[in-house]
Amino acid sequence: MNAQDPQDPQVPQDGRFDHCPWLFQQEATPEQRAAQLAHQRRLTAATGAEFGERCYLSPLAAVLPDRLRLGSDSYVAAHAYLTGDITAGADCTVNPFTTVRGTVTLGEAVRVGAHTSLLGFNHSTAPEQRIHRQPITSRGIVVGDDVWIGSHVVVLDGVTIGDHCVIGAGAVVTRDVPDWAMVGGNPARFIRDRRDTRDRREAGNRPARRPAAATGNRPAGDLDDRLAAFVAAARAQAPALLARCWDGERYVDRPGAAPTVRAHCDAVEIADLLLGEAPAQLPATAHAERLRAAQDPTTGLVPELGATLPPPADDGFVDDGPALYHVLSVGYALRLLGSEPRHPVHTVRRMTPRPLTGRLDRLPWADRAWHAGSWIDSFATGTLWNLELGAEPAAPGTLEALFGWLLTRVDPWTGMWGRPAPDSGRLQVVNGYYRLTRGSFAQFGIPVPHPERVVDTVLDHARDLRYFAAGRENACNVLDVAHPLWLAGRATGHRAAEARDWAETRLARALDRWHEGGGFGFGPAPEGTGPGREPGLQGTEMWLAILWLLADLTGRADLLGYRPRGVHRPEPARAPATPV
Repeated sequence: MNAQDPQDPQVPQDGRFDHCPWLFQQEATPEQRAAQLAHQRRLTAATGAEFGERCYLSPLAAVLPDRLRLGSDSYVAAHAYLTGDITAGADCTVNPFTTVRGTVTLGEAVRVGAHTSLLGFNHSTAPEQRIHRQPITSRGIVVGDDVWIGSHVVVLDGVTIGDHCVIGAGAVVTRDVPDWAMVGGNPARFIRDRRDTRDRREAGNRPARRPAAATGNRPAGDLDDRLAAFVAAARAQAPALLARCWDGERYVDRPGAAPTVRAHCDAVEIADLLLGEAPAQLPATAHAERLRAAQDPTTGLVPELGATLPPPADDGFVDDGPALYHVLSVGYALRLLGSEPRHPVHTVRRMTPRPLTGRLDRLPWADRAWHAGSWIDSFATGTLWNLELGAEPAAPGTLEALFGWLLTRVDPWTGMWGRPAPDSGRLQVVNGYYRLTRGSFAQFGIPVPHPERVVDTVLDHARDLRYFAAGRENACNVLDVAHPLWLAGRATGHRAAEARDWAETRLARALDRWHEGGGFGFGPAPEGTGPGREPGLQGTEMWLAILWLLADLTGRADLLGYRPRGVHRPEPARAPATPV
């Protein structure tokens, strides 16, 4: 629908309405208005397109949609190219030479600059087929209200841009942009909050300048080079690293340790991250059958190797630390292997709302918030696997009771559950927050409450030198800061520059932790809370996930070439379609 009669009275001889369509409503003659309406009607007849009042669609634009809805007072300028399923609200503008393809939804008052591409589709990249034969996928692009997208921007499939955002010219947007954020660069990185005006910044609200020692006095490009070199080395060493922790029959965390279920799951996750396949010690089907066979059919839990489960508590739930973590590790390992648990998690299915809320009330929030959060993580993940198996996730109303309890008990001043302690500061609170939100809000794709306060609390905790001085960091403590900063950063740009600086410092330090041929050590930790400094499977799996989070917080995740798909996956494991 881009053919044009050069004598059509709708088009002035200088073409200014096609390239400056905002002039049309003020300057067009009655004949030109009639011709424009006729042009819209022809497109409606051909494609079913819908137009609001006072729209302008240049006849020089190539408009070939599956569906097009253009709100009132919107326009499409010359040489724009529109295909797919496109919806735009009122007061939207698509400027010259812009490409909008796939599934794209624009809110109201969205300005899209010239030569920009909104690509709401993608090709698959399976190695066994040529690219031109790959199937097309589409997660779609969603843009909020009051957004300015500059010229020569590229927005990729799956991205959501929040309300009131500004996307700088030339940016390549590969991940979601929170409300009020101003971003730029390739890949696009947070610059500042749009509400943070010059006067406010000069009055003392300017984001903190990156300290000179943030990357060991190295330029940013050197950190990029180190990250790329690390990935190449880790991939090359991954087969030997996994073989090192295979005792001939089972996986051990590190040579000399006892075999464990978690070690097997960590091996599966590491192989998926670095090699894109199952560990070579067994065929993928054999890996899956071993893990599936370990599940207790009565409870649906997986006990530790050689151990038995304790009797259930008064509310019917079976409390066993390793088995509760195996709900996460075994479930995700099976998913990575293309399999699933043999049985539902029956201890979760049998829980009803009243016993659940009673247990939530009794969890040790005052002094062991990590333990409380880890219980919720396991319970929510068990609910997830039950949903995936098509079983009843829990008694009716139980999942709603869980989220209702969490949303009404969260501290609005910290965004968290639990209280700091004199001897440990915010360690239990922040670490418990990670486990709790990982299994509930993050895993089910539900926004966390009070994200700005979360960022404040986590950054305050991250200054505690007892846990974050050089030489004192371990995988658990760094992960439990990085993930909340990443998760809350999806909803807010609050103090994003500080979060980025913190992540860049830890990213540089983490790269120095790698042991050639051995992987990562967990790091220093109190007795019984981690495997220690020696390199092993748990430390390697956790630090690989941490590296991705830190790299993504600094805009470098693409350099890694992997994205966690297991326990530490960044995306929700299930779309928020559950009734919560």
